[in-house]
Amino acid sequence: MDSLTNLATTEGRNPASEGLDQLSTLEMLRVMNDEDHRVPDTVASQLSAVAAVVEAAVRGLSDGGRLIYAGAGTSGRLGVLDAVECPPTFSTDPTMVVGLIAGGRQAMFQAVEGAEDDADRGVAEMNALQPGHHDVVVGLTASGRTPWVVGAVRAARRAGAVTAAVSCNRGAAISSEVELPIEIDAGPEVLTGSTRLKAGTVQKLVLNMISTATMVKLGKTYGNLMVDVAPNNEKLRQRAVSIVMTATGCSREDAMTALREADWHAKTAIVMVLMGMTAAQARSRLAIAGGAVRTAVDENYRHH
Repeated sequence: MDSLTNLATTEGRNPASEGLDQLSTLEMLRVMNDEDHRVPDTVASQLSAVAAVVEAAVRGLSDGGRLIYAGAGTSGRLGVLDAVECPPTFSTDPTMVVGLIAGGRQAMFQAVEGAEDDADRGVAEMNALQPGHHDVVVGLTASGRTPWVVGAVRAARRAGAVTAAVSCNRGAAISSEVELPIEIDAGPEVLTGSTRLKAGTVQKLVLNMISTATMVKLGKTYGNLMVDVAPNNEKLRQRAVSIVMTATGCSREDAMTALREADWHAKTAIVMVLMGMTAAQARSRLAIAGGAVRTAVDENYRHH
């Protein structure tokens, strides 16, 4: 009997790829692609669990809290990736979404293999962030039992933060440690135990959902437009022009004029154009509307 048969799914052996080293390149890629196709459907079955984390994050961030990801290895890198992409996409403060990885900053670029086994280190590194009641801490672990991650979420929960976890095994150990567990089992990997594959894809999709849906609910978008983009290079400035044109139906020239007056803040420019206001008036209206363009451009919206 295969000794890997009874292991957790993320460690199990995939019958579809047992002859992996004997396949042609195209056959190998086909097996990988077939397996990858399972991932979104598996994520779809757990959307209500993901939604619960989004709702908690919206509440927490609205009250000045943070969204903190804590993971080791691939999971940790994906958390850091999601966190660092929030400021350019949504103009968030870099402290609002935080990625914590076992082994620290160097672990992003070079595997620090022993770091994930140290639960006490996970506790210490989480405590250094001083998590509080408005923070939402999401533990990321494919296996669902990584000691550093378990230590980190335990510390966060003791400190009063809302805790969640994304794991890729059913009945994951970390699920009983958090209030909002997400378990997404996409089956064993094509390369046995290599959780940077399907498990990594699961976590990337879920992290995309958590951060994007949270920011949408926080008023960082207008329809599906990235109106809070930080236009700090030429490509993003051109995107801001296109966004203002699309949101308002105005000409490129009018969009450019409004953006210049609005210090390249797309939200302000949109409100200026749609409401026929100055930049100062638009800023004031946005501030009262909590930064939500849709509320600010509502004709029935009153300043109180």
